[in-house]
Parts: sequence; structure tokens; C-alpha cells
Amino acid sequence: MERIGVFCASSSQMSPMYYDAARQLGLWLGSHGKTLVYGGSRCGMMEVLAQAVKESGGRVFGVVPQKVLKSGMASDQIDITFYADGLSDRKDWLIGESDIMLVLPGSVGTLDEAFTAMASHTFGEHQKRIVFYNINGFWDDLFVMLDNLEKKGVVNKPFSLFVSRVSTLDELTSLIEG
Repeated sequence: MERIGVFCASSSQMSPMYYDAARQLGLWLGSHGKTLVYGGSRCGMMEVLAQAVKESGGRVFGVVPQKVLKSGMASDQIDITFYADGLSDRKDWLIGESDIMLVLPGSVGTLDEAFTAMASHTFGEHQKRIVFYNINGFWDDLFVMLDNLEKKGVVNKPFSLFVSRVSTLDELTSLIEG
């Protein structure tokens, strides 16, 4: 897997542990010749990740919605820019240009991207793995909800067939390499 899609927070108000985890992932991606495919913002975890990828020799593909571009919030770390009309278009590009999707801590935008990737997999639009990086238990409550959906019988395809949950960088990089 060469093109690694990442969904994550644009917030700059999170605990430093999350930015450190994003940085470590970015350093690993860059030093292993991977290309980051992400939302193209110069804010929060998104920028930390992109800077680390570039710092360690990797390439960065940014999928930048027009609103981000017009507001001057597009990252300077981007090697190749895909211009998206809006958030729906951005998700299509992110999923289409990635070999795998990683879900780092984030808010409703990150969840929107992750759920779109999951739904489009279930619908048969792609066969890519979606990996939740559960840094310090960030996604624990979400996992309870997803497990309950399966228990209640509303899930047509078990999430475990295409969604992985990891808690460490070593687990995450093993999935990417493997």
C-alpha cells in the first residue's frame, strides 16, 4: 500500500498526545516512501501529519475543498492538489486516491469521512480497509456503538471484514505493510 488516506482533526485544541501520534505516523509514512492522501488543511493534526511526512521524505496529496482554498487554509506541504467542490466531492477523492483509509482522532468531519468510507465499502464501491487508530482509547465509545449495531442485527456485513481497530503505531504500520 503506497497511498495512505488519513481522516483526522483540524482542531488545534486537543491533547498534545494526539499531535505526537500524528507526527510519529507521518515520520513513519515519509521514511517508508508512502504518500499521504488527506484533506489538505494547514490546521491541527492534519498539518502536523503533513509536515512530518514531508520532513521524512514522503509525498503529500491534498484534497482541498474550494472553501478551504478561498479562506487561505490550504497547507503549504502539499505536492499534488486535488481541487474538490465541497465535502462530498472531497470524500470521493480521498477514498478514490487511497489504498487504505486511516481514521485518527477527530470530530464530526472525521466521523463523516469514516462512515462514508464504511458505507461505500458495504455498498460495494470499493474493497479498501478502514483502520481506526484508537490512540489512548479515543474511539472506545464509537466501538461500543458499532458493536451494538451488529448485536441488534442491522449490519448486513460484519465490520470486522473491512474495519480494523489498532491502538499502537506498530499495529498500524503492520496493517499498512501487510
